[in-house]
Amino acid sequence: MNRQIVLALTAVAAVGCFASQAFAAAPKESNGVFVDENGMTLYTFDKDTKGGPSACTGGCAQAWPAAMAAGSDQPGGKWTLESADGGKQWAYDGKRVYRFAKDTKPGDKNGDNFRDVWHAVKP
Repeated sequence: MNRQIVLALTAVAAVGCFASQAFAAAPKESNGVFVDENGMTLYTFDKDTKGGPSACTGGCAQAWPAAMAAGSDQPGGKWTLESADGGKQWAYDGKRVYRFAKDTKPGDKNGDNFRDVWHAVKP
């Protein structure tokens, strides 16, 4: 094989290795609240306890799906990862984080203070 082709293939393989090791960032701040990778508002549930299992199950979990982390996501600062069914769930300051099914577009905050137990995650 020609040396230029070998070098090109080596470079492609190296890029592939780095890409598979990329780490996603923790949720980000937008307009005074934290949002997921799609700009959807994230919420905490008052009935959850720090470091405990989710108190949102059954129908609650359908309306308030857990904000799950990708396998490569890494916690940082107040952001941690908690064990959850099927993977890891983001938590902020020890409380699990969720999305709200009735938020239909980035920036919606329809779940903030819902029934006085759901709150947008704020820095």
